[in-house]
Amino acid sequence: AIVGALVALSIIALVLSLVRVEDVTLPPTVKYGMVFDAGSSHTSLFLYEWDSDKENDTGVVSQTLSCDVQGQGISSYANNPPEAGNSLRECLDKALQVVPAEKQRDVPVYLGATAGMRLLRKQNSSATEQVLAEVAKTMQEYPVAFKGAQILTGEEEGAYGWITINYLLDSFTKYSPKARTWLHPEAANIFGALDLGGASTQITFMPKGSVLSQNEVSEFTLYGYSYNIYTHSYLCYGQNEMLKRLAKELIVVRSEEHLHRPASHQQCSLGQRHAGSLKLVCLCGRGKGIEQSENYSVTLEGRGSASGCLAALRKLFNFSACGQSQDCVFDGVYQPPLRGQFIAFSAFYYNFKFLNLTEGQPLAVVREAIERLCTRSWEDLRSSYPKENPKRLPKYCANANYILTLLLDAYKFNETSWNNIFFQMKAGSADMGWTLGYMLNLTNMVPAEAPARLKGHRPSLWAATITFIILTFILGLSALLL
Repeated sequence: AIVGALVALSIIALVLSLVRVEDVTLPPTVKYGMVFDAGSSHTSLFLYEWDSDKENDTGVVSQTLSCDVQGQGISSYANNPPEAGNSLRECLDKALQVVPAEKQRDVPVYLGATAGMRLLRKQNSSATEQVLAEVAKTMQEYPVAFKGAQILTGEEEGAYGWITINYLLDSFTKYSPKARTWLHPEAANIFGALDLGGASTQITFMPKGSVLSQNEVSEFTLYGYSYNIYTHSYLCYGQNEMLKRLAKELIVVRSEEHLHRPASHQQCSLGQRHAGSLKLVCLCGRGKGIEQSENYSVTLEGRGSASGCLAALRKLFNFSACGQSQDCVFDGVYQPPLRGQFIAFSAFYYNFKFLNLTEGQPLAVVREAIERLCTRSWEDLRSSYPKENPKRLPKYCANANYILTLLLDAYKFNETSWNNIFFQMKAGSADMGWTLGYMLNLTNMVPAEAPARLKGHRPSLWAATITFIILTFILGLSALLL
C-alpha cells in the first residue's frame, strides 16, 4: 500500500511538471476622456471611453454620455465671465457619476470653443481671456486632469468633424468577427464633411490628387494610415450670423415703424410678428469689420417670397471675387473639385429634418418643400407645429434657402452631385461633430499601456491535470484500504 501511494504521488508530480506555464494577458483597462463643445449658441459635454491597448496607436473610442449645458454659448457671458464656468457644473457632475471614482483624476478634460468665441476674440480680446479663465477655474475644482480651454481654428473644427464621421461609418477601421481583430477596410469609402453652426460653416473632403493651396490642407495619421484632406472654414457664414447680416442687407425703411423684408417668410425669417425694439448685433458686416448694435422700433412683416429670399441671400456671398478661376468658390477662396459622398450634419441636418425630407430626395422635391414652407402663413405654422420653439420656427424659411444657396452656388454641388449629400446627425449612439474626432486624434498622443500579464496554465490542460490527480488519489486510497 505504501509503495502504491508513493508511485501515485510520483505520477502526480510528473504530470504537474509537464503542464506548460504560459503568459496570460488580462483584459485591457478602460480609459475615459471628456470634451466640451463650446459653440456659438450652446455648449455640450461628451464623455468618451476606450481600451488602454490601442489599435495601431489610435484608440477605439465610443461615446458614453452627452449632456447639453443650460443656457447659451460661453461667448454670451462676455459681461459676466464667472457664469461661463458655473454653467458647466451640472454636466460635469453628471459625467463624474459615470466615471469610477478611482479613475477620475486620470480623465483628461478639454474645452474647445468654436466660432462664437472666435468672433468675440475679434470684438473683445480681454473679455475672451476672462471667459476662458473662468472656465479653467471651474474645471480645476473637479477631480479630473483638466488639459485646458482653447479656441479651435475653423480648419481644426472642420478636420475633426471629418475624422468623426469617417470613424463612425467604419471608413478607417472595422471589427472583423471572423478574424477577431480590427481591420482596415479594403477600398474604404471616405466621406466628406459638411458642418453648419451658428457662426461658421466648414467643408472638408479628400480631393483627387494633392491640394494646391497649403493653407487648406490638413494631414492625419489614424490606425496606421496617412490622410491628406482639404478643409476650409467660413467665419460669419453660420446660420445665426447669416440672419443678422441678412437683416442689415434688407432694411429698406428706417424712418418708419414698419420694416419690410422681401426675403422674409410670412411669419418673418428673423422674429415673430411684433412691435417693439429689435436689437441687431452683427459682428460680420462684410467690408465693415465689427459693427455696433443698432436699435430699431419695427414691426416685422414678411412677404412669403422664396425667390426674393434666394436673391437676397446671394448678396451675402462675394462670387465676383473669384473671377474666371475654376478652383475658386466665393470670397476668393480656393477649393478643389468635389469628390465622393458627403455627410451634412449640425444645422444642415436639423433644418432639413424640419422639412420632413427623406434621404435621397431629388433636388426638385427639396425646392418644392421649401417653397411650400415659405408661403405658409404664420398662424398656419404655429398651429401645425405647436411644440416647436416659437423663436426658432420663424427662421426655417430663410435657413433652408440659405442652405440651398450655400451648397449649390457656393460649394458648387449640382443636380447630380446633390444625391451624394446625406443629412445625418448620429451613427449608432454617437453624435456627429468635431469632439469625437478631437478625442481620436488625441489618443495618438496617449501612450498605449502594455497589457498586464500573469503566469498561468492553459485552461484545458489544467482541467485534465486536476481530473487525473483526483482519479489517481482515489486509486491510491483504494489500494491503501485493500
